[in-house]
Amino acid sequence: MTDAQVEDRIKEFFEENYELLRLEGGSPITEEGRRDAFNQVIYYWRKMRDVATRVTETEVKLTLPDRTTPDGRRFTIEGVVDIIREDDETWMYDIKTHDPDYIRSNVEFYEKQLNVYAHIWQQLRGNPLDHTAVISTAYPQNLKRALLDGSPMQIEHELKQWQPLIEIPFDEKNLEKTVEDFGKVVDLIETNCFEPTSVLKLKEKMHGTKSLFATRVCRNCDGRFSCSSYRDYILSASGKSASTFKQYIEDLGDDLEKEEWVNANLNLNVINQLPDTTE
Repeated sequence: MTDAQVEDRIKEFFEENYELLRLEGGSPITEEGRRDAFNQVIYYWRKMRDVATRVTETEVKLTLPDRTTPDGRRFTIEGVVDIIREDDETWMYDIKTHDPDYIRSNVEFYEKQLNVYAHIWQQLRGNPLDHTAVISTAYPQNLKRALLDGSPMQIEHELKQWQPLIEIPFDEKNLEKTVEDFGKVVDLIETNCFEPTSVLKLKEKMHGTKSLFATRVCRNCDGRFSCSSYRDYILSASGKSASTFKQYIEDLGDDLEKEEWVNANLNLNVINQLPDTTE
């Protein structure tokens, strides 16, 4: 297939997936937001084309079975990766939606997961492994701004600067500590121990970003309206008393996010009200 044919297929898959997600979630987006999402997919493909075309195994399921939590519960760790074998070397890639700067600033989070995957691949499957890396699908802010400005030269410059592939060396010596951490989380879940993050933590900037924890994490959490820390954060940020519950419930994002949501649903209503002309 030519590059143009590949991008045409990508567009078809994108439209199909969008319709499925819209029907399942009932939350349409504006045409501008939809276009931005498609641009992200296309530019990601153009940037990572060489890697994508060399993948020898995709969505490889890795399983570490029969582990035991500190409280004696049995559990299994599973993950999905992509594998490239080329020139007597084997690469393992884990794809993330997090932005590259955040990943580089918090390498230890991803290193632990890759160590488990590397162990499964080498020790349990008996396969050689030379490199592990994370691929970030989110493109950087500078590229977003260049796309908004519409300058071809600036877009080309930012594409060259964008480095979504982040190699992270693996070291299996900390494997048991990582598995133990997984086990502790399993115990907490099974005992219904869901202690929320403190309000002070919600007000802190996340390492490697300019965003507050509450903005980057909590705003995307479906459980935020039953979270006492998030409620206290919203009420303290608005300067209102705890009795002002309306402010808490109506925190649906900033003004731009609210406007986009309203416009998207208005557009959808107009489409749904169009008369059927097929008969």
